[in-house]
Amino acid sequence: MMLQLIKDFPQHIADSLKIAEGVAKVWKDVPRPVAQVVVTGLGGSGIGGTVAADLCAATAKVPIVVNKGYALPNWVGPNTLVVACSYSGNTEETLSALQQAVAAGCMVSAITSGGELKRQAEANAWNVSVVPGGNPPRSMFGYAVIQILAHLDLAGAGAPAGWQAQAHQAVKDLIARRDIHLREAEAISDTLEGTAVAVYAATGMAGVATRWRQQLNENSKMPGWDAEVPEMNHNEMVGWAGGGARFSAVFLHSAFDAPRNRMRMELNAPAVRAHGTHVAELHAHGASPLEQALDLVALGDWVSYVLSERNAVDIMDIKVIDDLKDALGKA
Repeated sequence: MMLQLIKDFPQHIADSLKIAEGVAKVWKDVPRPVAQVVVTGLGGSGIGGTVAADLCAATAKVPIVVNKGYALPNWVGPNTLVVACSYSGNTEETLSALQQAVAAGCMVSAITSGGELKRQAEANAWNVSVVPGGNPPRSMFGYAVIQILAHLDLAGAGAPAGWQAQAHQAVKDLIARRDIHLREAEAISDTLEGTAVAVYAATGMAGVATRWRQQLNENSKMPGWDAEVPEMNHNEMVGWAGGGARFSAVFLHSAFDAPRNRMRMELNAPAVRAHGTHVAELHAHGASPLEQALDLVALGDWVSYVLSERNAVDIMDIKVIDDLKDALGKA
């Protein structure tokens, strides 16, 4: 099932663009000027917000904050747009944050497949995107990121110019590059197999590094972490003195990285490798930051699939998360 979902990533983007067109036709203008946006969601629902906020940083007209917890910042109020993202519609942290948003008089829009979030959106006549349900949230990234960009655009918060056309182009490129991605994933997996993985990207693509780490965690059942350049240069680089063959590092390069960050990563890779750590340096394909982000996300999904096969694990299994939710539900 997950293999098919990874193959269908370009189609998910295309389908989400059609959903966004439908949402635009019925979108109700926000009643007040938007002073700030909070995108609230976790896991497979939240990562779309992280990547979208990165992509909007250069064009956003107001601050866009991504919230991944039970509570919203104290400063939210009537001029805050809260975009609530929960694939199931029942994520307890997101529903808690939503309750606070309503109490603070925030403007609200929703992205979900159903559940309590959809019920509240319909009951309160919020702007809402309804996406297909029944799949693991992490496999629905293509739907989430496109819907979040659409909500930000429709609310006047400042999505990148031409993002819809760029997403359509990404669909074509991802289909054309599928075999290339799979071959690259096999080679990258040679480097990462049997290690704990650190994934690095420069400011602007840091959310994509987080997505890679999450997919390695959930799909491949591998421990790891992610961090952003240049911040990691001021602390984490020193820690690689304790590196070695039990670790690997992935550097995700974009043509849109700031020149000094590009230089930093080109210097970081050999410095990490010098301690016996395995290193993969990868370069994104595409003519825009959005296209390059989607290209790297697709490649990371393929790597996580290949490693799940090599690790002989059940790519669908998230029993530890389900057990935690059950325990919390009984508390």
